[in-house]
Amino acid sequence: MRIYFANALFTIAEQTFNAQLAEKIRAIDPSIELYLPQENQEINDKSLYADSKMIAKGDTEQLVKSDLVVAILDGVILDPGVAAEIGVAYGKGIPIIGLYSDSRQEGASNKQKVEALNDVAENQFFYLNLYVVGLIKLNGSIVATEADLTRKIAEKI
Repeated sequence: MRIYFANALFTIAEQTFNAQLAEKIRAIDPSIELYLPQENQEINDKSLYADSKMIAKGDTEQLVKSDLVVAILDGVILDPGVAAEIGVAYGKGIPIIGLYSDSRQEGASNKQKVEALNDVAENQFFYLNLYVVGLIKLNGSIVATEADLTRKIAEKI
């Protein structure tokens, strides 16, 4: 199974998270071929030069060859590159599993948090672009934990 890992890759925190989760995914089954863009030094070593077309071509070639896309949906906003990768995957009919672990999604049954939605600027929950969410759900699913993510991947093997 070929898996494309979509997430931001520009900070130490992002790169470390990506590497750790990639290791867990690879440990599910030795037949998994995981493409983690940050490992493609030809286009993602930021001390070197790669123009926009090189990056788009390099990552998209890997994306369209994939059987599954793992998309990390966390962050202050959804990473624009991840959103584009989700769009390409949807357009190509490639299943997507989104990981959305933001703790602000908790408390949906808390009456005060729900009532606060009526007060301007008091949204206790985090908004995720519904168009992107819809693309994922039309051809995949969204999970809230790494354990659920690895379980979903294992089910697809």
